[in-house]
Amino acid sequence: MSERIRLAVLAGGRSSEHDISLASAASVAAALDPERYEVTTIAIGRDGRWGLPAGDRRAELPSTTAAETLPVPADSAPATLGAVDVVLPILHGPFGEDGTVQGLCELAGVAYVGPGVLASSVCMDKDVFKTLMRGAGIPVARHVALRLGDAVTNPFGYPVFVKPANMGSSVGISKVRDGDELEEAVALARRHDEKVMVEEYVPGMEIEVGVLGNLPSPKASLPGQVVAHNADWYDYSSKYDEGGSQLVVPPPGLDSAQIERARELALAAFVASSCEGMARADFFVREPDGEIVMNELNTIPGFTSTSFYSRLFAASGIEYEELLDRLIRLALERHERRRGLEY
Repeated sequence: MSERIRLAVLAGGRSSEHDISLASAASVAAALDPERYEVTTIAIGRDGRWGLPAGDRRAELPSTTAAETLPVPADSAPATLGAVDVVLPILHGPFGEDGTVQGLCELAGVAYVGPGVLASSVCMDKDVFKTLMRGAGIPVARHVALRLGDAVTNPFGYPVFVKPANMGSSVGISKVRDGDELEEAVALARRHDEKVMVEEYVPGMEIEVGVLGNLPSPKASLPGQVVAHNADWYDYSSKYDEGGSQLVVPPPGLDSAQIERARELALAAFVASSCEGMARADFFVREPDGEIVMNELNTIPGFTSTSFYSRLFAASGIEYEELLDRLIRLALERHERRRGLEY
């Protein structure tokens, strides 16, 4: 290994969260200490083409690229990834957060930040994830999965949420308030995934908990309450528009037992889904009983210095730059540990 850690930051990608990924990755690249890291940014276009920025390797990520498309062997992505010490995939949604890029890193034999292939794919598919959580004894909202050919049904009454099983950032999600809206909501969700979830509405506040670390000892941040300002639920506009939402750490109204319960469930879900490195656990605090109900695990959460994952750990005593250092170190440690396995 060179004196500086050679790091490739993957950004962009094919999903509808492309622009969010670019913002996260640019923030990460700017925050990494150039004395410690030799950073290369690899921009992946909406068409799936991979490219390296010209000139300064720490330059702002380009909006367009000219590069070969996988799986071209010459100067391909596996060759590029194999030339670095660690990969930091800041790719939200499908084709990045779903195990595909993690599998590419495994084939290239390179360390990478965040959960592995299985955990990434399980957490991306909300139907599979919730089924796994029920088996692990972790409370989740009731849901049904509508696959191709299934009739559109809703056994939960209204309101109800309809969402693509594999998508992030609330893309394709609808809060359906009566039966007249159900078919249209399912059609919208099917634009993003062939499997659609109809999920019961859980009244109450939404909270998030960050998780950091490898097995056997990941750590949970303090929880924070998500307050949406642009809608009556935490939709895309609330997440990304200026002033659309705020994070309150710790959540007002939660007692110490509820705070510890949220942290315990975050860690339990992290372990049950085979996560390592990082994840952000999202919960509802159900009214009126105050039960903590698991919503989902995000394995590559938004990653600017003001994103909720970063702010949760800042409130827990780990600032942004230190958080990045820890994640990179965890990736290298896991890679070294797993090199000893026999296949």
